[in-house]
Amino acid sequence: MLMAMFRSLRMFFWGSVLLTGLLMGCASPQESAIHEVLQMQQDAWNAGDIETFMQGYLNSDSLRFAGAGGEIRGWQSTLERYQRVYPDRAAMGTLTFDLREIRILGDKHAIVFGAYALDRENDQPTGLFTLILEYTEEGWRIVHDHTSVDRIPDVHENIE
Repeated sequence: MLMAMFRSLRMFFWGSVLLTGLLMGCASPQESAIHEVLQMQQDAWNAGDIETFMQGYLNSDSLRFAGAGGEIRGWQSTLERYQRVYPDRAAMGTLTFDLREIRILGDKHAIVFGAYALDRENDQPTGLFTLILEYTEEGWRIVHDHTSVDRIPDVHENIE
């Protein structure tokens, strides 16, 4: 009788350890929803569809994009920047996101840190990004995007 009780306790303990490990390895519903938004953006980009890519951003004049070209305010201005910088499929290349951290900051805000890579015929630019997302009636939307381009040394520089 005592041995049967001990076995039951041991099974309960290891079952609890396994369940806790599984739950900790799973993303929260918010993290999953944010991941879906960024996956949608990656898929739209790779389909050459900047307008659908832009659905990941809050359609508002308060949207802020900061990158190598400076700061841009507003959804329409951000769309126009993407269209100007990436006028065709060759310029867009194939985008890959590497989401390194999604941190939920409350019920309505999150921050995402990641890296991106573009694979194009003549180059493969890469960089880092930090996104602030807000939960809206439409779901999670990017309200602030700070994207950097990795510095590619000039071939004439002396690299040590």
